[in-house]
Amino acid sequence: MQYKANTPEAYIAQTPPDRQEALQKLRALFQKNLPKGFEEQMSYGMLGFVVPHSLYPDGYHCKPEQPLPFINIASQKKFVALYHSGIYANPDLHDWFVTEYPKHSKRKLDMGKSCIRFKYMDDIPYQLLEVLAKKITVKQWISTYEKNVKNK
Repeated sequence: MQYKANTPEAYIAQTPPDRQEALQKLRALFQKNLPKGFEEQMSYGMLGFVVPHSLYPDGYHCKPEQPLPFINIASQKKFVALYHSGIYANPDLHDWFVTEYPKHSKRKLDMGKSCIRFKYMDDIPYQLLEVLAKKITVKQWISTYEKNVKNK
């Protein structure tokens, strides 16, 4: 679903009421736990955490005028989605997350290449996501991106 919002606060305010608390908690979790250098902004119509052009002037290879995306959070039609580019680009991180997830959630992991789907707001594994948030620095993300995504 696309929401017309220029700020994270406006985005969250437009989402269904039963998702607003979860979106606020996810936003706060990443604001607090992402390593220094990532910046929050609206990105592709979603809440986003990016590597700004001041740290990575090349931007995103598909749209160089856009900063390098890292994490997006969105309210979709039937779920809240967490898009984590590091999970997509780093097989070791992906495998770690898939192994750890059942230890933190009573429900089966619903995941695509970079998208983790949360259909039940009462079963989002915030503690696991906090650990995930701390796993990749800006420098590590740029290196992984250049090696595994940009130059392929």
